Amino acid sequence: MSTPTWNDTGDNAWQLTAASLVALQSIPGLVVLYAGIVKRKWAINSAFMAFYAFAAVLIAWVIWAYKMAFGKQWGKAPFIGTPGPALSMEYELTQALLPTSGVAPLYPMATMVYFQFVFAAITLVIMAGAFLGRMNFFAWMLFVPLWLTFSYTVGAFSLWGGGFLATRGVIDYSGGYVIHLSSGTAGFVGAYWIGPRLDKDRINFRPNNILLTMVGAGILWVGWNGFNGGDPYAASPDAGVAVLNTNICTAMSLLTWTLCDTIYFKKPSVIGAVQGMITGLVAITPAAGVVAGWGAIIIGICSGSIPWISMNIAGKKLRLFHLVDDTLGVFHTHAVAGSLGGFLVGIFATESGCAAFGLTNPGGAIAGNGKQVWLQIVGALFIIGLNIVMTSLIMLFIKYVCRIPLRMTEEQLLVGDDAIHGEEAYVFDDGPRSLIHGDYGRHPVHGDGEAGQVIQGRNPSIEEHEIGSESSKEKGGMSREKNSTSTQ
Repeated sequence: MSTPTWNDTGDNAWQLTAASLVALQSIPGLVVLYAGIVKRKWAINSAFMAFYAFAAVLIAWVIWAYKMAFGKQWGKAPFIGTPGPALSMEYELTQALLPTSGVAPLYPMATMVYFQFVFAAITLVIMAGAFLGRMNFFAWMLFVPLWLTFSYTVGAFSLWGGGFLATRGVIDYSGGYVIHLSSGTAGFVGAYWIGPRLDKDRINFRPNNILLTMVGAGILWVGWNGFNGGDPYAASPDAGVAVLNTNICTAMSLLTWTLCDTIYFKKPSVIGAVQGMITGLVAITPAAGVVAGWGAIIIGICSGSIPWISMNIAGKKLRLFHLVDDTLGVFHTHAVAGSLGGFLVGIFATESGCAAFGLTNPGGAIAGNGKQVWLQIVGALFIIGLNIVMTSLIMLFIKYVCRIPLRMTEEQLLVGDDAIHGEEAYVFDDGPRSLIHGDYGRHPVHGDGEAGQVIQGRNPSIEEHEIGSESSKEKGGMSREKNSTSTQ
């Protein structure tokens, strides 16, 4: 079958591979990471929030949101594109083009639409980490397409689609601002509006499966090769630089975080190492292909220490972080690390790296362009302000206009997965455990989900024991009665 002359098969193959790697970061990467890092009673709900977001974002993306983020500018608004579908065969087979920025990669629109989708999806999946353990699932179902439409697309168009931040020279190589600062800020604001978990869950939220968490973390790390390596939109030398710098920074950040844990807590922590890995991946994202290797090392040292201080020192002492229940500390690992990386790219960006990525910026402060630091600060402030406003409005709309509670009921919070989904993560008995397996006659569930299944205020195992005891008593009574009758 013939291939159009404009289609570079190598670029197309790499772009689809990079997109698939990013997709794997969400499913199964963050799905299993969330399932393992939360309490047992929240494993299903946490994993399902990520699973649902991935699917919901894709449908909204192809029907209207892609063109809002990467289409033609909507009138005179330099921060949003014109909504519209990206579904016709003619559109999907044409050469990729970002009309407002003028970028025209050498592969079809279908590849570009899918590549940009996986970034949009993982943004919502990351944000879910701040809401775990108490957000009403029905509210989440509505929140996902609304936030994608009114917040994500604005940030993406402004920085990547040819909007006003891009034209002014703000650098966001692969999503330090569009994805991580956005998800961290929106997650923190959303957590405020939703309200906290149960006090007992905030005090004791130990992971139910750390090894499963490490599996998810490993998928996340390796998948980031596509996350940053795919953003030159070609199998170019700069893609190789981005992949190498991503791994250098991540390794340095993990080691730095582990060292901080060892010095402060006297023990190296696996969960701490995972946090350090994530902050390294996040911080290098806005800089991956425009800084040198030594710049990646410096960013890794900063991302392994400053977010560590934010989470373990400021997070425990400042009242704000006690008021807002950010379940997995998404603010620290994504908002702090993302803004840190965005600031540092303003310092360490090289002129040759910018040129290799197709930017006209003459590097950062080390190249004599101190103005870049201020541009990066302006870009961060816009993304923060956007997400504070839009996330608040969306949460209030869901709660007061749609009349959907943002937080689960106290009963659901006590029980967890079994009350919300009729399913449990770990099932070791032979009885039917969920509606999907034919348990159609389930009763409302009450009680503590961490103590096992409790139906209508009673524990089935205890109830069966009591029934057995009563049955034995009845049999004994009948036997004595029979003997008494015979004697008479």
